Amino acid sequence: MQNLDVISVNLWQILISLGNLCILFFIMKRFLYKPVRNILAKRQSELEEHYTAAEKAEADAFADRAVWEEKLAGADAEADAIIKKASDNASFRGEQIVANAKEQAESILRVAKTEAELERKKAVEGIKREIVEVSGALTEKMLEREIKTEDHRALIDSFIEDIGDGND
Repeated sequence: MQNLDVISVNLWQILISLGNLCILFFIMKRFLYKPVRNILAKRQSELEEHYTAAEKAEADAFADRAVWEEKLAGADAEADAIIKKASDNASFRGEQIVANAKEQAESILRVAKTEAELERKKAVEGIKREIVEVSGALTEKMLEREIKTEDHRALIDSFIEDIGDGND
C-alpha cells in the first residue's frame, strides 16, 4: 500500500493549492496586471497622440507647401510683370533716345546746311566783289591806255555829278 500513497490524491492539498493559485492570481491581478495594463494604455494613448500630431504636422506641411507654391507662382508672375514692364520702359526709352538723336541730327543738318548756304552766299559775294574789283582794275587799265587823262577826268566828273543827282 505504500505505493498507493505516493500516487494517491489528497483532496485537501489540491484545494489548498487551488486556493493559493487563486490568491496568487488575485494578488498578481491587483498589483501587477492593472498597473501594467494602465502603463500599456498610457503608452497606447501617447502613441496615438504622436500619430495624431504627426498627421496634423503633415497636413499643415502640405497646406503650407500649397500656400508657398501659390506665393511662388504669384512671385513668378510678379517678376515676369516687372521684367516686362522694365523691358517696355527700356524699349520706350530707347525709342525716345533714337527719336531725340534723329531730331538733333536733323537740327544739326539744318544748321549745317544753313551755314553752308550762308558761306556759299558769302563766297559768291566775295567772288563777285573780286570780279568787280578785278574788272574795274582791268577796265581802268584799259581805259588809261585808250582814254587820255583829260577824257578820264571828264568821265569821273560826270559820274560824280550823276551820283550827286541821284542822291538828291
